[in-house]
Amino acid sequence: QAQLVESGGGLVQAGGSLRLSCAASGRTFSSYAYGMGWFRQVPGKEREFVAAISWRGGSTYYVDSVKGRFTISRDNAKNTVYLQMNSLQPEDTAVYYCAAATISGVATTRSLYNYWGQGTQVTVSS
Repeated sequence: QAQLVESGGGLVQAGGSLRLSCAASGRTFSSYAYGMGWFRQVPGKEREFVAAISWRGGSTYYVDSVKGRFTISRDNAKNTVYLQMNSLQPEDTAVYYCAAATISGVATTRSLYNYWGQGTQVTVSS
């Protein structure tokens, strides 16, 4: 059984930083090459794509609203993907989800993701 577990969320003031981590476990992740991504969701809204990274980490993609502020990275030896978030703003407040896609490249479409974490809350105060 594949599992994704996020950590690193919390409360931060506007302008601050957080680093989210997502640890993947299960035989599935050691057998296949997965693109990884981060999404976020606020109550009453659709889950929104934030960032994605290819299997080997050579390609990344970001939603326009986080470009220049967020950085996605991964350490395949640790089966872990990260989201470094700098210059956080109140509009970044959301539950952030890690996800794994069944393609080795960059996946920006939610339907390509097969595995999801439980989410971690990020709250940015003004």
